[in-house]
Amino acid sequence: MTVNEVAHGRPRPQLAFALNARPRSQPGLGAEAGRRYTFGSLGVWGFALLTSPTIRDLLRLGTHYAGLSFAFIRPVYEEHGRDARVVFDDAEIPRDVRAFFVERELAKVATLTPLVLGEHVRYARFETAFDGARAAALRAALPGAAIDAGRERHLLAIPRARLDDRLPQADPDAARALEQQCAELLDRRRQLTGTAARVRGRLLARPRELSDMDRVAAELHVDQRTLRRQLASEGTSFRALADDLRETLAVELLTTAGLTVDEVATRLGYHDAAGFSRAFRRWTGITPGSYRRQHTPTAA
Repeated sequence: MTVNEVAHGRPRPQLAFALNARPRSQPGLGAEAGRRYTFGSLGVWGFALLTSPTIRDLLRLGTHYAGLSFAFIRPVYEEHGRDARVVFDDAEIPRDVRAFFVERELAKVATLTPLVLGEHVRYARFETAFDGARAAALRAALPGAAIDAGRERHLLAIPRARLDDRLPQADPDAARALEQQCAELLDRRRQLTGTAARVRGRLLARPRELSDMDRVAAELHVDQRTLRRQLASEGTSFRALADDLRETLAVELLTTAGLTVDEVATRLGYHDAAGFSRAFRRWTGITPGSYRRQHTPTAA
């Protein structure tokens, strides 16, 4: 993970956890994690996808605003022969956790695709470079998906002739309004530059130490007072950056990683679950337990 990744609107909070969780390299764990996703867990971007008027709009929204997710995989749209493809570029993911995140992304997309495509899902085909145990694990986790294993790249393919087919939950007015929100969110994320981006990068590297301003200032070769002044000049503060990361990580760990409230509190450096719950209510207006119930596949 680099500061440049953060500055360009693609923060990577989960990498800090994944890099400390080597057992995730086991085939099938990524697929199980991917199956937990709902459109609600993708936020505004997820609802924009769900209301897409056509398959073409769906693929455009899915690739253009992917920076709002924490997928780590960069989706690239291309048209080749009779197919329109979304290629999942995994080159930026560290090798030791790459398979987990690729598995997770393929399973996530394969789980959500039928919900937005409806009967058009029969035209969707997945290809994966995985073979052997990983391919078998994906097929087992996604029995309804068409998956060709041992291919050159990881991708989703749909015939170009179907791109203008209307989707079952199409709502052009809602889709336009939601896309506008996506654009504003992406712009704000990309505006994080300078000292704020450098601080965020340091915080992402050690999510259990989000309150350690002394350490971050020392790593940036400034004192606390100077760091505080530099952040203020950029319209933010150390606490605001730390709280933003805590909220992002908490939501991700509660809804897609399946950790308990106690486990999330420990991961984020809280002394007890009560303190974490109070902070979570301040961020979201509801308790961690209520949030998880509202953003899990069962709730959806």
